[in-house]
Amino acid sequence: TRHLGDFELEPGLLVCEITEQAADDHVLASLVREMRRDGIRIAIDDFGTGHSTEARINLLAPDIVKIDGAWFGALCRHAAAERFFRPLVGMLQERGAKVLVEGIENAQHLRVALEGGADLLQGFHLARPALAGTIFKEEPLSVDALLDAGNKVVPLHQQR
Repeated sequence: TRHLGDFELEPGLLVCEITEQAADDHVLASLVREMRRDGIRIAIDDFGTGHSTEARINLLAPDIVKIDGAWFGALCRHAAAERFFRPLVGMLQERGAKVLVEGIENAQHLRVALEGGADLLQGFHLARPALAGTIFKEEPLSVDALLDAGNKVVPLHQQR
């Protein structure tokens, strides 16, 4: 964090992603405190792959928890997906985290994520990866249009 000024980076615009497999939580907690002190936000990536516990969430207090796309896709194949997912999202949000669901590949994934209360969504059903500066050239579609099974890939973004 001491080199941010060298690159004229505004810390409040940065998010440091910590993978679930990252090492010792207490070492991470020290690094997270330093980054937070400088204004950098923290995200836990790959949540659901087996390494994040409630204790880790409490210790690191992430700003964003990114739900692993493969885990979420497997969850969506079960009839009880929505009943299971909503309390998980609620628990993470109660601890102050925004919940981002990766791997939104179809209308069912979108429906489960939205009904589960996810804050942020990412996946091919919403938009393909794009170069910076090109994202806002497309007109956004409504959630109703996204849920229409006939749509393949559609752009979605917030209006500024």
